[in-house]
Amino acid sequence: MLMRAVESYLAVRRAAGYKLDASGSMLRHFARFAMDKGECFIRCETAIEWAGEGPSPGQRARRLQIVNYLARYLHAEDPRHEIPSRSVFVYKRQRPTPFIYAQADIVRLVHEAARLEPARSEPADSSLPLTFSTLLSLLASTGLRTREAMVLCLDDVTSEGLLIRETKFRKSRLVPLHDSAVVGLQRYLGRRRRFSTSDDHVFVSPWGRALKYGYVRKKFRQVVKQAGLESSPGQPCPQLHSFRHTFAVRALQACPDDRDRIGQHMLALSTYLGHARVTDTYWYLQAVPELMVDIAHASENFVKGEMS
Repeated sequence: MLMRAVESYLAVRRAAGYKLDASGSMLRHFARFAMDKGECFIRCETAIEWAGEGPSPGQRARRLQIVNYLARYLHAEDPRHEIPSRSVFVYKRQRPTPFIYAQADIVRLVHEAARLEPARSEPADSSLPLTFSTLLSLLASTGLRTREAMVLCLDDVTSEGLLIRETKFRKSRLVPLHDSAVVGLQRYLGRRRRFSTSDDHVFVSPWGRALKYGYVRKKFRQVVKQAGLESSPGQPCPQLHSFRHTFAVRALQACPDDRDRIGQHMLALSTYLGHARVTDTYWYLQAVPELMVDIAHASENFVKGEMS
């Protein structure tokens, strides 16, 4: 009975557009755990016991959270299902401090990517330097998620911009490109179409297949090392995702001073980045020296205005 209830809940959520692959596996595991105890309904004690078997504080909080969601759904039709409190296991995710690239850093990374040499296991006439330098340039100039850029297909490159299909939040969007980015991408595509491959992805591996994230991350670490951008212990590290953080910060620096226009600017940036909520965009906006100077000047002018 409990397993059927789990499958019903998952079917409803998936019909609403949620994938729930990992959550579905965990809920089935919980259902088996409860059924082994002879239980047909969710009990708080059992839910907490099962969640407590998680290997980390974050996992324990996550386990209890998904059972809480399930219990609230089932309780609406059958009050015999108890709703466990999520406050039993409290975990606040600490997001790492991002690395913000200076313009010179980006130039060095792209330059080093263009100098990549194929590994022994890769074809001698590897297209990797051109592919990787173009990929990094695109990430820096658009703020795309790395995986969004990796899954781009040739038909996704349109005269109006890049068509990003069903990404993180199952939404598609059109990302316009700056004229300089268009020139660079078209130059690459002119060479790309001569690659000997039947794969229609924009960026392909030296073997002519779609890039894998692990491979891209490995090559990126190599580029970072060649560029001399490795961080000191305890300091944020340059990451592929840092291009997205940097893009958001630089976009904020270009924001107009007028308060009403700032709100419009943030909404436009949130839409451009493909965020589900504008609050997600604010998290990307990290303090950098240039912004701190701007804030100090704005505060000083505000105080002077109040005193005059």
